[in-house]
Amino acid sequence: MDTVPDLGGLPDNELKELIAQLTDEEQEVSYQRRILHGRIDILRAELVNRLRKKHKDGESAISGADVQQLTDILSGKSMPAGAPDKAETDTAGTDGAGADPDSDGATGADPDENAK
Repeated sequence: MDTVPDLGGLPDNELKELIAQLTDEEQEVSYQRRILHGRIDILRAELVNRLRKKHKDGESAISGADVQQLTDILSGKSMPAGAPDKAETDTAGTDGAGADPDSDGATGADPDENAK
């Protein structure tokens, strides 16, 4: 991330340009995030359809390995794939640096969509 210039020394027009530039960057990042969330939703829907088909065909949708992995995660013996290291999560809440400002935390709802 670029460092913030000496704001006190910036003329008003440069400050406004910087605000506009950063706003544009934020909108692009937000757009990309919404695209990714949409792709994830499509993949999850496909997985659910496959699991429903397995269940309908009499197959077990959840294997013993799945249950063991969940047990290990819940007991703290292992972390799910892609989870941050414990050191990252221990410091994330102290200054907010690890928090996702676009996330509402519980529902996965997109706050940008609610503002429209």
